[in-house]
Amino acid sequence: MSDQQRRRPKKPAKPYRRPQKDPVRILAFEALRAVDERDAYANLVLPPLLRKAREKGDFDNRDAALATELVYGTLRRQGSYDAVIAACIDRPLREVDPPVLDVLSLGTHQLLGTRIPTHAAVSASVELARVVLGDGRAKFVNAVLRKVSADDLDTWLEKVAPSWDDDPEDHLSVVHSHPRWIVSALWDALGGPRAGIEDLLEADNERPEVTLVARPGRTTADDLLTSAGSDAALPGRWSPLAVRLAEGGEPGAVEAVRDGLAGVQDEGSQLVALALAAAPVEGTDRRWLDGCAGPGGKAALLAGLAAERDALLVASELQPHRAGLVQQALAGNPGPYQVIAADGTRPAWRPGSFDRVLMDVPCTGLGALRRRPEARWRRRPADLDGFAPLQRALLTEALAAVRPGGVVGYATCSPHLAETRAVVDDVLRARDDAELLDARPFMPGVPALGDGPDVQLWPHLHGTDAMYLALIRRTA
Repeated sequence: MSDQQRRRPKKPAKPYRRPQKDPVRILAFEALRAVDERDAYANLVLPPLLRKAREKGDFDNRDAALATELVYGTLRRQGSYDAVIAACIDRPLREVDPPVLDVLSLGTHQLLGTRIPTHAAVSASVELARVVLGDGRAKFVNAVLRKVSADDLDTWLEKVAPSWDDDPEDHLSVVHSHPRWIVSALWDALGGPRAGIEDLLEADNERPEVTLVARPGRTTADDLLTSAGSDAALPGRWSPLAVRLAEGGEPGAVEAVRDGLAGVQDEGSQLVALALAAAPVEGTDRRWLDGCAGPGGKAALLAGLAAERDALLVASELQPHRAGLVQQALAGNPGPYQVIAADGTRPAWRPGSFDRVLMDVPCTGLGALRRRPEARWRRRPADLDGFAPLQRALLTEALAAVRPGGVVGYATCSPHLAETRAVVDDVLRARDDAELLDARPFMPGVPALGDGPDVQLWPHLHGTDAMYLALIRRTA
């Protein structure tokens, strides 16, 4: 080495640049960590985070919409994104630290599931990684996302999903981001060809509409439309009490919702309550029971309908804090009601006390995967065994609570056959004092309700959660 080379000055090191904090992506990351670490639900975690960000002045409506899309979009497509990320790294996915995987999943959603430009999606994700993970792991995030950005989602799915011919259910699982066992269960419940199950799985991955209910005796659907604003709302598809908010509509901005005259309630849930109220009973119609009333949506609707007939609604909920939510929902009802904290399997009422009983039983929630996408990754087939005895016990006690000539509505927010027809069939097989009614006439105008007598609603056919209803009359 010459003296001149020895004396050549070294290039100055680049000054360290602090990572830029993006409030939207940091909030989305915090929400995903809460879902992962605490088994929280996004629909419960996200609103307070957004409210706090607004109060600090960090967020406007566009920021809130982007944060919501990042969280829910990432959770809905997690299965597909995991397969893509696994193809871009040199280790098993389970060996990637969960916070790192959350950043990678958020970045992958921006690249494959949104219109955010590639450069912006990668650079924003790397900056997020620098803030929440450190510079070292940010380099790993950068390398992986650059590989992800090489193809669009359809091309990636062609590469990472098993072929339909080799394994149809595994193919659907990866392409439509559902665990295989749920794909199999939904296909069994739905029946029919490939097109139907693909439509259903895709509907689970769409953002659901926000639907309001005009609570009887407090307001009407027409007044609720006016309150929501003609440019921001549409009438419901099937329920005469429903109003659908336009995309991005905020229920809290609707005066009728703030005042308790209306509530947020899926149209399928409304249809279940309306069908129970419409089914004919023999004799008196003065005492109604909601046996699993929390958090209070159906109870508030039933209480309003009961008030129109001078009937009393008793709303029972096992958990005291959820009974408190029911009390809030029913406050202001125009007719009599009673809220109690009681176990529906150990009733606090005399047998044969009621003319109508709704038993919307605890279940896996597979019918609401649009609203709670993280549930699909938490539920296991063994959960069905855990719910089965409770569901049968609750239906048995509902039939004991209703008088002869009265009607029970057995409902679940799950289309799984083990939680719907199997429960009803098992309970009715053991008794000769009950009969199934055809529930379809009590959902007038609703198409594709199947062969009856029970009813299964579907996201892809009805735009509702996958609610199930069987109407049962006590005969002796």
